[in-house]
Amino acid sequence: MATPKTPIVLLGSGAREHALAWKLTQDGAHVHVLPGNAGIPGSVPTISATDFPAIQRFCQEHGVQLIVVGPEAPLAAGVADYFAATDIRVFGPRKAAAVLESSKVWSKNFMRRHGVATARAWTFRSDQLDQARAAAAELRGQAVLKYDGLAAGKGVWVCSSEAEFDAALTEMQALAPAGHQWYSFLVEEKLTGPEISIIGLTDGQTMRLLAPSQDHKQLLAGDQGPNTGGMGAYCPVPFADDNVLALVREVIIEPTLRGLRAQELPFMGFLYFGIMLTPAGPKLLEYNVRLGDPEAQVLLAAMESSLLELITAALAGRLAEVGVRQKPGAFVGVVLASGGYPAAEFPTGFVIDGIDTVSPCTLVFQGGTRPGPAGLLVTGGGRVLTVVAAGPDLETAVEKTYAEVRKITFEGAYYRSDIGQRPAPALIDQAY
Repeated sequence: MATPKTPIVLLGSGAREHALAWKLTQDGAHVHVLPGNAGIPGSVPTISATDFPAIQRFCQEHGVQLIVVGPEAPLAAGVADYFAATDIRVFGPRKAAAVLESSKVWSKNFMRRHGVATARAWTFRSDQLDQARAAAAELRGQAVLKYDGLAAGKGVWVCSSEAEFDAALTEMQALAPAGHQWYSFLVEEKLTGPEISIIGLTDGQTMRLLAPSQDHKQLLAGDQGPNTGGMGAYCPVPFADDNVLALVREVIIEPTLRGLRAQELPFMGFLYFGIMLTPAGPKLLEYNVRLGDPEAQVLLAAMESSLLELITAALAGRLAEVGVRQKPGAFVGVVLASGGYPAAEFPTGFVIDGIDTVSPCTLVFQGGTRPGPAGLLVTGGGRVLTVVAAGPDLETAVEKTYAEVRKITFEGAYYRSDIGQRPAPALIDQAY
């Protein structure tokens, strides 16, 4: 007799959620995705990821006692708090801890308070633009501008001149919520070095890390153009070796966990550390309180362990008893985006062809898709698909992934041609 599958509700609608649904299904779960999208089995498009009463009714009707949260919006809105008084468990932090991501200013103050290695930064309000320009001038334009609130991965501008900084200030003003008199933002010193994403699961005491990965945020090859939600990723990162990870744990991860406990902010869920490996050592750029996208697509493809087992152990406070096993080789994910993305508006509704022609061992995770006429699949968002393939080494994985990407077409399709192909960094040995 077959073992009954564990019913789970997964909140979200992008390629990250498609990857989570795929992995949890592999692990023996029956996954309902709210709202999901046209390509994710088990999607329930009529229920929003932030409609907590409707989610609760759905869970009660389908015998669901576990909710896994994909994106940041439900966490920032307090989904874990809403269900705290019920018998439905949420794998994701409470609202008070989710502020690590939802407020850049609060997060930076947390880093300072608890000795987390990070860049110097100054806080300003929207009525202090001249003071912000003066701070950027002192940095000779080598500054990073960060909008305080959630901005779907597009609230950060890395500047190399005062003119670029001034243009970034103008762009940032479009993010301010309507009706708000003012908002806050950070001006940070610009650091140098390669970036890596370190993501783990935690029960508040123990952190189990997934493979180190590297995202490609900018739209154009060579890391040019505007920031996006992410145009591709790969894992593991060859230069993020045991020495690097040990130092990251010492100066970033452990101070973070101690700080959360000191401030009585119990944290249950995924925790993402965006890190720059500077000549002076690792520095934390940002926290996310969920899996990254597109990092999740390659990390979950690379995970040998049961994600369901890890989540269950974390919810029981015994994550220390469970390890994370990775598959051998390298994994590369390339995002196919709509022409015009990441602009606020761009055309969609174009028929997607070729998904059925990719290799059976290739994963195609759908993000911005929707049902079209006559049963066709059409584009419905900015980042439409993430194509993931593996190889015994990074070079082979890159070649295989791009061979599969070229099989898929839709009008205006765009993808970066250099995912996983950045030159190897020259790290300073003394710092690592």
